[in-house]
Amino acid sequence: MATFYIKHNTKYSYSDKVIDGATFIRLHPINDAFQKVNSHLLSITNDPFIETFFDFFYNRVGTFMVTEPHYELSITSEIEVETRGRLFPDDSVDIESQWENLDSIKHNVAFIDFLRYKKFDGSPEANEIIKAKNLKSKSPYKAVLELCEYVYDNFKYKIGVTNIHSELDDIWKLKAGVCQDFTNILLQMVRMLGIPARYISGYICPNDEITRGEGATHAWIEAYIPFYGWLGIDPTNNAIADENHVKLAIGRNYSDCSPVKGVFKGNVESQMEVSVEVKTEKYQSTDTPQATSVSENGNSFQRNLEFRQQHQQQQQ
Repeated sequence: MATFYIKHNTKYSYSDKVIDGATFIRLHPINDAFQKVNSHLLSITNDPFIETFFDFFYNRVGTFMVTEPHYELSITSEIEVETRGRLFPDDSVDIESQWENLDSIKHNVAFIDFLRYKKFDGSPEANEIIKAKNLKSKSPYKAVLELCEYVYDNFKYKIGVTNIHSELDDIWKLKAGVCQDFTNILLQMVRMLGIPARYISGYICPNDEITRGEGATHAWIEAYIPFYGWLGIDPTNNAIADENHVKLAIGRNYSDCSPVKGVFKGNVESQMEVSVEVKTEKYQSTDTPQATSVSENGNSFQRNLEFRQQHQQQQQ
């Protein structure tokens, strides 16, 4: 068991005043058998009332409005969370029975959304890789681990070459990106194999073996393993998600799990700063995480909403 103290800062700065900012946040960590949230504090510009509800994937979503004119929006989330390790699949059930189990659930409403994959220019090549590895002759558990290793070995972890709007085609051609990109590629390949997979957003708590993805929100997948359940797989670090992974949200893709999104009134330029810091001891009042800046032109919240709508239209 491990205890982590996580501080997540998001700050939007605007070139002029904006009004009527409506924001969705998925910053409430998941409580389950392997993760217990001891405390959670949200600090937001102008201290608005936060209304919460549970979405379709049972993520707790917060909504709030800042109606007053403002030059910046600051959201700080501080959590104390306990995590527990889990037993890995023992893989003792014969391989044929495991694949038959996956075939039997493919029309189950609980899994349909997590089996739909998006075709992209690299799909034929990805299919050839799956065939060449003869993954159906192996257990689903080992097949997923092989695909995870493939992404880890063949994609370079490189900050700044992609963003949240990057398409799968671009990521496949670049063979580079960050945790969201690694996750998006592995997500599609696992689904192409016929194994349900879902997108997970959260935090990585570094140790000697896990070194990539700190300083920002992290992402990985969970694959459904027959006779076991959902297992977290982190392609950025070629690791099984364990007590060093803290879950924020579950969904079909990034759009379902985006930590912050919203809209506001105002035709302005904006800049977003995001920082995440993880400690094993409580924060002192002087602790200030180092922020990373992302420059954006125009209404970044509005573009996030438009991107989500376009993505949903593409899926229909």
